[in-house]
Amino acid sequence: MIASLSGLVLAKSPNAVILDVGGVGYEAFISGRTYDALPETGHACFLFVQTVVREDAIILFGFSKKDEKDLFLLLVTVSGIGPKLALTILSGIGVEELCRALTMKDVSRLMALPGIGKKTAQRLCVELAEKVGGLSDFMAEGAGMHASAPIGEPNAIADAVSALVNLGYPQAMAWQALRVVEQQLPEGSESLRVEDLIRLALRSLAAR
Repeated sequence: MIASLSGLVLAKSPNAVILDVGGVGYEAFISGRTYDALPETGHACFLFVQTVVREDAIILFGFSKKDEKDLFLLLVTVSGIGPKLALTILSGIGVEELCRALTMKDVSRLMALPGIGKKTAQRLCVELAEKVGGLSDFMAEGAGMHASAPIGEPNAIADAVSALVNLGYPQAMAWQALRVVEQQLPEGSESLRVEDLIRLALRSLAAR
């Protein structure tokens, strides 16, 4: 079973990356956050990998950080959460924030993520609230760790993504644009309104 890959980035997209490892190209599906951490094409890259073996395929899932892989493995143990939805969840929320949302049983925050309804959010909280405390980075930070200021209220973020999708942008690209907005905001910034999130995200998309 492949547990990690180290090679050159041949091609990448918000959903997948192809690494050249000793002349062999390996395709791994990734979250949007791992995509953000990838180097430019032609540069060296290391990924933690989870291998899923099915009757008709061997599928690789890649992660830039071990704690993201660990959380992915926890997510797919929950009924109704497959690998694709797990990556969508990890694209829409950082590992530390997701751990906090699960620990605090913040159903509304989880419902702001694409593909997560109320019942699924509640199931995630019930099944993973105690398990996420085992993630090393989360424990190292401690229960009182401080998150960076959110770029908007949970519903505002979801509404902004929905608006961008309605404008014709792929969902993964919409989430990526909002992460760029998040990275560019100074620490301690107040939460933004939906229209502000959309405006800044469109500016980021136009700059590509």
